[in-house]
Amino acid sequence: MEEGKLAKWLVKEGDRIQPGDVIAEIETDKATMEVEAVDEGTIARIVVPAGTEGVKVNAVIAIVAADGEDVASAAAASAPKTEAKAEPAKVETSKVEAAKPETKPVETQAPAAPVAAPVARGERVFASPLARRLAREAGIDIAALTGTGPHGRVVQRDVEAAIKSGVAKPVAAAASAGASAPAATVPTGMADETILKLFEEGSYEIVPHDNMRKTIARRLMESKLTVPHFYLTIDCELDALLALRAEINAKAPKIRTDAGEVPAYKLSVNDMIIKATALALRDVPDANVSWTEGGMIKHKRSDVGVAVSIPGGLITPIVRHAETKTLSVISNEMKDLAKRARERKLKPEEYQGGSTSVSNLGMFGVKDFAAIINPPHATIFAIGAGEERVVVRKGEMKVANVMSVTLSTDHRAVDGALAAELAQAFKRYIENPLGMLV
Repeated sequence: MEEGKLAKWLVKEGDRIQPGDVIAEIETDKATMEVEAVDEGTIARIVVPAGTEGVKVNAVIAIVAADGEDVASAAAASAPKTEAKAEPAKVETSKVEAAKPETKPVETQAPAAPVAAPVARGERVFASPLARRLAREAGIDIAALTGTGPHGRVVQRDVEAAIKSGVAKPVAAAASAGASAPAATVPTGMADETILKLFEEGSYEIVPHDNMRKTIARRLMESKLTVPHFYLTIDCELDALLALRAEINAKAPKIRTDAGEVPAYKLSVNDMIIKATALALRDVPDANVSWTEGGMIKHKRSDVGVAVSIPGGLITPIVRHAETKTLSVISNEMKDLAKRARERKLKPEEYQGGSTSVSNLGMFGVKDFAAIINPPHATIFAIGAGEERVVVRKGEMKVANVMSVTLSTDHRAVDGALAAELAQAFKRYIENPLGMLV
């Protein structure tokens, strides 16, 4: 996340807030996120009005007056010079810090792309957003600092003291190291002006891209440019799976709801595909990996992302520990994730990470396709439609339901032979689905 829309304020100027209070809602490219207060005090001034688009991560969105501070003074001191009626503040607004509650207001900032607060010895390190940013820029581990703010909170002066003491990484050295690296040349397509010249004026309209479409475009381009894709396709017979699915659904227990008695679960073919994918990764652990330049990340569990189409794009909620879950649990969990994905109510931890993905276009009648890998995954299964085909068994022609599946792999992490082994493991579970139940 680089920017978002400040959709709604849940507080107003003059309201008292406590750490943990939800004060605003930010619309990202994937979901609507709640902004929690990290300081206590009074909202002195709202800097960014509700409905503002393009609010940058870490931009100041409001000023909080600390305990004992005059709210009007805090608001005036942080206002732009054209608005200020008193002597301009000696400190830049972007560096105002709550180190001295009786004299300085506190900034409330937009959330960074869902990144947890610093952690030390398994516990949260309390630090102001400004202190965290300064520490990050200076290369300082904020967990190693002793806070002098309220309740031991790390504040601006603690980071500045660490910089003066030489704890920070040498900026000059980092800059010179970066300068020696050759600049990467990224291929670009036709310029907008060139494209528009190809069409008659008045024969089209331009619909601006929203944040989701921009993010999808950027990440797909990064994946295709930086990940060496390798593809292989297999055919899986579905008759045994379809029969087992029908039998399981027919015997599903009933539960009482406001709408009357309904089945406790209703399995889809996609639910069984998710399970087969997870078990295949469990059986072929060398393919359950993510590539980094420093080493191979070998995942200890199968967290399967499932592509879900939503208005304006798609999102990939993740079924965690899918190899250990029953089909009924996967089915109900996936229905909940898909519903909240379309409502843009997923939490970041519900769609970030994972070790592989499944993209199913079979319900649209697509026979086969090759999907683009979703980094940091090293694999993605592209599921085509199940259809009746003629197959040959022992020299005789038979009709069977067959589904084509294309596996895309990051060839740096999963080469051809390993990819084939993973595909065969997946095929075994699809064609012998009782193996998913034991």
